[in-house]
Parts: sequence; C-alpha cells; structure tokens
Amino acid sequence: MTTVEQVVSSENMQQAWQRVKANKGAAGIDDMSITDYPEFARANWVGIKASLLDGAYTPAPVKRVEIPKDSGGTRPLGIPTVSDRVIQQAIAQVLVPVFDPRFSESSYGFRPGRSAHQAVKKVVDLISTGYCYAVDIDLAKFFDTVDHDVLMHRISRRITDKGILKLIGKYLRAGVVVDGRLNQASKGVPQGGLYRRS
Repeated sequence: MTTVEQVVSSENMQQAWQRVKANKGAAGIDDMSITDYPEFARANWVGIKASLLDGAYTPAPVKRVEIPKDSGGTRPLGIPTVSDRVIQQAIAQVLVPVFDPRFSESSYGFRPGRSAHQAVKKVVDLISTGYCYAVDIDLAKFFDTVDHDVLMHRISRRITDKGILKLIGKYLRAGVVVDGRLNQASKGVPQGGLYRRS
C-alpha cells in the first residue's frame, strides 16, 4: 500500500531533492532559489514533515510565466516553490511504480527510462517492417482542461491512502499567481511542476 509515510521517508525525500536540484529551475512565488533551499529545509523540515503526515500541509500557489514556443506564440508555465517541487517529486517517485506499468508500451513521453529518441527509433523500426504512416498528435491546451474530479477518481482507483489523495487534491487546488493575482480553477493542471530526466 502506498502511503504518505513512504512519501516523506528520508530516503525518498533525499532522492527527490537530488532530482529537483539536478533539474535546477527558477524560484516560485516565495523567491527561494535552489541554492537557498537546503538551509530552509534544515530549519523547517521537521514541521513540514509533521504537517504532511497529519494532513495540515498547504502547498503554495504556482507562479505563472509565459515561455516562447518553437512554433510561435507562448506556453504558460507554472513554477512551484522549490519546497513544493521537492514534495511533488517525492510523491511522483512513490506513484510512478504504481501507475507506470499500466501505461501503453507505445507511450514514451515523461516516463522513466524512456525518451523522445526511443520513440523516433520505434517509428523507424516500424517503417522498416512495412508501415508507411506516422501520426503526430498534440492535444491543444490539454493540461488546461484536465478535470480535477475525473483525475482524482482515476488516481483513487489505484491509491487508497487518504493522506496522499488529500495532498494531491490540495496541489490541484493550490491555484496560480498571474501578475500578482491568485487564480483558482476547478480544472487544469499547471505545466512545469517537475519533469523526469531519463
């Protein structure tokens, strides 16, 4: 059974911090940098861990920035605080072994041990066996339209620990700060929280 205790275990949190540190990234709404985080964690981790375990933890809203797209225009990116990125990464490390084995073998995006290069190699291999078409699909504004209730229902099929479900729900509802104003929505998930290096 997957539990909040597994999420906050010393080994899992240390691994999460190492991944967040390696990914670098900008500061969230609290302006704390990756460099400043270790001192903050040393001073505050005991209290943060206790609040995670008793369900009182409240994630900070993410900071919205617009980044240019290769195809023109911009893409909204949500930047959580470093502390929330570490916690999100710790949650992901516990959830990935539960969900990843059930994903399609043809899925390569943002999965451990998989990459875009492997997807291209698979297409090339299929072409060599006689297939003639490859279809590239990008769902416009997909992340902006994710229904929180549907997502939580799907997660709860595999995860029964109420502490983890409550924490994920809080992250979904944390909101986004745009131009200094907090926006909250019943759907959508910010892009940019964390990503997994292969």
